[in-house]
Amino acid sequence: MSNSDFPDNAHSAADRAERPLGDLPAGRPLQTDFGDDGRDYPRLGAVSFRRGTLTDNQEKLWEENWPRLGRVLADERIDVDGWFGRTGARTILEIGSGTGTSTAAMAPLEADTNVIAVELYKPGLAKLLGAVVRGGIDNIRMVRGDGVEVLARMLPEASLDGVRIYFPDPWPKARHHKRRIIQTGTLHLIATRLKPGGVLHVATDHADYAGWISELVDTEPLLEYKGWPWAECPQLVDRQVITKFEGKGLDKDHTITEFLWQRTDAPASDATA
Repeated sequence: MSNSDFPDNAHSAADRAERPLGDLPAGRPLQTDFGDDGRDYPRLGAVSFRRGTLTDNQEKLWEENWPRLGRVLADERIDVDGWFGRTGARTILEIGSGTGTSTAAMAPLEADTNVIAVELYKPGLAKLLGAVVRGGIDNIRMVRGDGVEVLARMLPEASLDGVRIYFPDPWPKARHHKRRIIQTGTLHLIATRLKPGGVLHVATDHADYAGWISELVDTEPLLEYKGWPWAECPQLVDRQVITKFEGKGLDKDHTITEFLWQRTDAPASDATA
C-alpha cells in the first residue's frame, strides 16, 4: 500500500493556511494505491458536493470551534490522546456521519469513549459541530475527508476500538457498485486498524446492498462475523434516534439490516492477501 502517489505540496502547511478553514484542497482527491493484493477497494470518483451554505450562526461556530474540534484529511497521523486531552480512552471512528444526529445522541452515553466522525459534506459537519458546542459534548472530534483515506493515512494499525458505518451510499446502479465502501479491501483495512476485540458495526436500509454485504461477511480472516443482534457486544449499537435519512427509508417500508464483526486476536501479518 502506498500513499505517495500524490504530490506532497497538495497538503503542505502553506496550502492549508491559504484554504478557507476546513475546506478540502482543490484538484483530484487523495486516493491511496493499495497495490495488487487480491482485494477490492472502493473507487473514489470525482468529489462533488451538494450545494449548501452555512448559516451566519453556523459560520461563526465553525470559525470559533473547527480549529479545536476538526481537521481535514492529510498525510499525518492523528495524535488521539493529544486531540482529546486524555489517555487510555476507547476510540471509535464513524465513517459517513452525515449531519451527526445519531453521533451526537450516542456520544453522551459513551462519555468514556473518543468518537471521531468522518464526513465529506461541510454543512453536515457544521450541524454536528453545532450540536457538540451547544450540548457541551466533549468526546466528539471531526475529520473532513473520505473515510477509507482517513483509515489509510491518519490512523495506525490497532488504534481503534470500534468502527461505525451507518447507511452508506448504496450506489444502486450496477456500474457504480465498485464505489460501495463495503468491499473486501475495506474490510481488511478496517480490521488492521481495529484492536483485537474491536467491533465493526454496519447498517443499511437498502436491500440489494444488504445482500452485497451478506456475501462478504466471512471474507476477512481478521474479522469474526457476529450477526445481529449480538447480546455480548462491548460497544453501544443503539443509535438512540431515527435520523431524517433513516426515517425516509422506514416510510418506504425499507428494512434496516445490521451487521456486527469482532476483530480476532490474530496479528494483522497473519492475514493472507
